[in-house]
Amino acid sequence: MSRSTPKPLSGFPELLPAQREVERQVIESLSRTFELHGFANIETRAVEPLDQLLRKGDTSKEVYLLRRLHEESEEGHAGIGLHFDLTVPFARYVLENSGKLEFPFRRYQIQKVWRGERPQDGRFREFAQADIDIVGQGELPFHHDVEITRVMLRALSALADPASIGLPGFTLQVNNRKLIQGFYLGLGLSAERGDVEEAMRLIDKLDKMPAEKIHSLLVDEAGLSDHQAAQCLALAEIGADDDSFEDAVRALGVAHELLDEGIAELGALMRACAGLATEKVRIRAELKIARGLDYYTGTVFETRLDGFESMGSICSGGRYDALADDGRTTYPGVGISLGLSRVLVPLINKSGLTADRSVPSVVLVALTDEESRDASDAIADALRANGTPCEVAASPQKFGKQIRYAERRGIPFVWFTDRDGNHQVKDIRSGDQTDADPLAWTPPETDLKPTIVGNDNQ
Repeated sequence: MSRSTPKPLSGFPELLPAQREVERQVIESLSRTFELHGFANIETRAVEPLDQLLRKGDTSKEVYLLRRLHEESEEGHAGIGLHFDLTVPFARYVLENSGKLEFPFRRYQIQKVWRGERPQDGRFREFAQADIDIVGQGELPFHHDVEITRVMLRALSALADPASIGLPGFTLQVNNRKLIQGFYLGLGLSAERGDVEEAMRLIDKLDKMPAEKIHSLLVDEAGLSDHQAAQCLALAEIGADDDSFEDAVRALGVAHELLDEGIAELGALMRACAGLATEKVRIRAELKIARGLDYYTGTVFETRLDGFESMGSICSGGRYDALADDGRTTYPGVGISLGLSRVLVPLINKSGLTADRSVPSVVLVALTDEESRDASDAIADALRANGTPCEVAASPQKFGKQIRYAERRGIPFVWFTDRDGNHQVKDIRSGDQTDADPLAWTPPETDLKPTIVGNDNQ
């Protein structure tokens, strides 16, 4: 039988050990921030019934169906598919467990999802997402929209720290669908005919199409007049780093009660988040942001990463008031999702982001001969008892080769024991070698876990 080297599958990224360490530390950082704000961690199953998966809008082309190899049913599948995001499974989870949860329920979830789209830079078929949501029972006050925004800003700010991965600067763009819908209704568009939803769907394409093309589509496909289309585009051009967007909206001369409500909510959010803004961490009201998914009802988010704008939004979400409903009770929520793989894989590939060692080991216990392996194992166990990750050399090669073995893996210390039972530990980075007791010695705290290197901020 012929053998050949396996080829990687496009859209299914796999990381080397030192790169995976970067991902692990990012997950730890995100989890720490989320838990500091009281979010509980959950994990949902990988599959959902198709009727649940297809509730989110135009996603049918992205769903991977699950079927057995010898499936004989007429449909050819089992009626279930892999989840393509974490919001739809979470809505189902809330409905199934509502009697066991305390509301408002705050959860974070960091998990793989699968999406059948064309692989490209920052877009994959299998990738990890990090989501936070707050869900209420019957009602959910607006201040939770503000809280979700502030928590994600803090989580991303922690990743932007040079001590972490040195995430490039970013802009969290925010809008409110009540503002957009109220403006369109004030222009005379009809919600009943679907004019409002169609106009929002088209305006959301402004990053992909020129304004002139969107104007034509608004007239030809949504049935708007030239004046209405021009006003929709004028609203979409408004942006501000504070609550001054309100004056620009009012200057367009459109009035509606829902518009007033959206302006008030967006202004409150911008003011509440102003104190978190820095040179690298920015929040901006962008009134062209609508989010194409049809279940958003209020606040909506998108996030652009400096230097990686071509990837589109790396962190998105918003307010949804009716995604979860059991026929008796509605569970409104607000959430935001970070495309973890979407951020990390391009950073790793383009910036050389990695860890300074490919193993967790801090110490390599040198091996004099095979007869001394038990003694070396005992030394390693003593070091581990003090919380020091270590390993014993694989074979009793010359000490120079054992040191080079440690160097190749980034292990900073090598432990030696002479025939009289005297112990010394060598820092192979500096060459310093000192007496040490395996029952008491611990490495510097900065060496206890691999350090992320390769970001531009270090």
